[in-house]
Amino acid sequence: MQKQFNVEGMTCAACVSAVEKSVGKLDGVDKVEVNLLTKSMEVSFDEKQVNDFEIIKAVDKAGYKAEVFKKEKSANNTSQTNESTDIYKNELEDKVFRLKVSFPLMIILMYVAMGPMMGLPSPGFLVGAENSLINIFIQFLLASPILFVNKAYFINGFKSLFNRNPNMDSLIAIGSGASYLYGIYAIFMLIIAFRDQNMDMVHKFSHDIYFESAAMILTLITLGKYFEARSKRKTSQAITKLMDLAPKTARILKDGEEIEIPVDQIKIGDVLVIRPGEKIPADGKVINGSSAVDQALLTGESLPITKDLGDDVFTATINKTGALEVEVTKSQEDSTLAQIVDLVKKASSSKAPIAKLADKIAGVFVPIVLVIALITFITWSILGQGFEFAMQMAVAVLVISCPCALGLATPVAIMVGTGKGASFGVLIKSAESLEGLGHISTVVLDKTGTITFGKPFVTDLISIAADEKTLINLAHAMEKSSEHPLAEAIVAFTKEEKTSDLEVKDFEAQVGMGIKAKVNDREYFAGNNKILDQLGLESEEILAEGRRLAEEGKTPMYFANSESVLGIIAVADVIKTSSKEAISKLKAEGIKVVMLTGDNEVTAKAIGKNLEVDQIISDVLPQDKEAAISSLQDQGEKVVMVGDGINDSPALVKADIGMAIGAGTDIAMESADIVLMKNNLLDVVNAIDLGKATLKNIKENLFWAFFYNVIGIPIAAGLFYKAFGLKLSPMLGALAMSFSSVFVVTNALRLNGFKPLKSQDVSDMKMEDVQVNRSRLTADFSKKEVEEVKIFVGGMTCKHCQRRVKEALESLDGLRAQVDLDEGAAYIKTSVSYDEETYKKIIEDAGYDFKGMKL
Repeated sequence: MQKQFNVEGMTCAACVSAVEKSVGKLDGVDKVEVNLLTKSMEVSFDEKQVNDFEIIKAVDKAGYKAEVFKKEKSANNTSQTNESTDIYKNELEDKVFRLKVSFPLMIILMYVAMGPMMGLPSPGFLVGAENSLINIFIQFLLASPILFVNKAYFINGFKSLFNRNPNMDSLIAIGSGASYLYGIYAIFMLIIAFRDQNMDMVHKFSHDIYFESAAMILTLITLGKYFEARSKRKTSQAITKLMDLAPKTARILKDGEEIEIPVDQIKIGDVLVIRPGEKIPADGKVINGSSAVDQALLTGESLPITKDLGDDVFTATINKTGALEVEVTKSQEDSTLAQIVDLVKKASSSKAPIAKLADKIAGVFVPIVLVIALITFITWSILGQGFEFAMQMAVAVLVISCPCALGLATPVAIMVGTGKGASFGVLIKSAESLEGLGHISTVVLDKTGTITFGKPFVTDLISIAADEKTLINLAHAMEKSSEHPLAEAIVAFTKEEKTSDLEVKDFEAQVGMGIKAKVNDREYFAGNNKILDQLGLESEEILAEGRRLAEEGKTPMYFANSESVLGIIAVADVIKTSSKEAISKLKAEGIKVVMLTGDNEVTAKAIGKNLEVDQIISDVLPQDKEAAISSLQDQGEKVVMVGDGINDSPALVKADIGMAIGAGTDIAMESADIVLMKNNLLDVVNAIDLGKATLKNIKENLFWAFFYNVIGIPIAAGLFYKAFGLKLSPMLGALAMSFSSVFVVTNALRLNGFKPLKSQDVSDMKMEDVQVNRSRLTADFSKKEVEEVKIFVGGMTCKHCQRRVKEALESLDGLRAQVDLDEGAAYIKTSVSYDEETYKKIIEDAGYDFKGMKL
């Protein structure tokens, strides 16, 4: 099983290493991950071999305190987790108290210690060799409270040292403790010197006192830890903000009355009442009302989404316009918001592969520093620089070598990166995935629902033997009785454009071909080209038109009566407006883009050509998608798979990184490493760019942490003292060490400035958003003999007139016209006989003179 623990007392990477080693040694423990930033530990273990108590005992043995992570109640009685509270609140309050005590005393201490030597005005009883014992004893009295309020360094440091897991606190405790103890030793030596009237000894020990060093080391380190805690607190704000999104109370309908209750009392099946401007308190379905809902806080979408009957709504989204009644479908613990918070927490607590390097170094770093400090002390003593000089150098090595920055380098960047991703709808499940994004070479995109919207829309309307209005009215009347998905698209389109409702009788579905029905007592047909073959209406011209549409990735639906082809309505799964832009951006970054689809080769090539993808893999069965990913990996590619369906799950798992598009299935989201909350492929680019930025930030942090120690330790050890007179006081070492951690955390916070690409795409595309190509075929596709007529037209003066006459005549069913402006005549071919009065009315209604006709 897997369980999370809270761990207190950790201060550096060596602490993390010590806890992981101690717990990892237990029988039955498979995996241990400790996060310094979140003060948490994730343990995978066999509960038959080891239990919680033994794990907590192992942490205690390493010198730290642990407790099982548990749910707790907040002040407003709503459920929340330990992490949803401010884990740095107590730490910051403790640091502020220490600084309030330490700083005033340290300033006075420095004046007492350094004032007389610098010629600053000082009381007479502090000046001169004869008063040196009083001066030093006052220093002792001032330094002691500073050490007392900062006693945690000594308690934790020596406890870890005795447990053979020395950490940062061990270095500080040894360094400042040695300075303090030497000061006490000097006091005793001065007492002896004054007793023996040995003024040489008085002069020697009165100038070699390090109470101010001990006090300043602790004060400066506490100051640095204060700033570090403040910075770390900012990195965890993404989780806090997410938790704070949820409203605290809800209004439910009970026995016809509205009752306000705390959100943790909401039950599945309750009916919520949400007024305009209010946050939605639970996940559910709309059962009454319609409104625009702002989901920006949850998904990053800039535009409100229309919610009607049966639509899903989510916790913490904002109802903008109309009142809604919502039936609760998920508990608070299972809500979309809770899942997002859980994902961000897990990702923040997980470790990136690059962190293993820092962990390995941290495991041996502190013991090596202790050895270096000891060598430094012995070396300078042998070189005759004296005990005081040697000790000063050794203490400087100890305090400058703290591995805090090393321990924070990776987790702070991971936490900020995952939090930033969540803010614009990219949920990254683990640190490993976030780091892996920086190494991606190929992106594989499932077509349906990923590149496209996953549902058909009308794209082309071609009238032939019927005018456009007649074709639309007929298509609506016939297709509204069909349950075929393509019929739904046609009905959705024609519903808005129809001018009349036609009566349909004897509706019949013809399997594999289409449908037939009687409209106004005349039989009509709709379907694929097999319908035309059955009616004997196939021709090379119409087949060519069908092929053209198919090559564009569209499905043509033919409408006809027993005598003529009336028109074609083409339907297609429309490409999202952001898909082409996203693919272009990926290619610009040097990433290969592959489209994976079950469509036939012709349709796949049409869509792939439009999108300019690098490779098309078509005719892929669901069970073969995983094999397609494996094939790319065998070629050395690091692959991201982006999909949304159940049949994408094996491929999502197989890929180096799987991304589930937000409108996809729960199974696909569970299988994926990254969840894209919006239906927008630009978020694939955003996720990869964020991964690259985070990886770069981690490398910068690790470089700084290593570089700081590589430069700082030799200077502190006095390696350049003989040649250049360069040395580092313990006080400057403490200051440098403290602010190295602040630098690392501040550098990670720069990731909050990451700006994602944005698109106007919304999850719910409407029919009006699709551009429909409208045209008319001039060839004849009827079975009847063609009647040729010449009509003489007066009043035409320009090409505009020529076009108007042509359009007026072709509004008649089964008619094609060519108009000669110079001759003033229209040449007509028609499969339907019309009398002279009909032609005369059409010409005159168009605004021209009818001069007669000739068969």
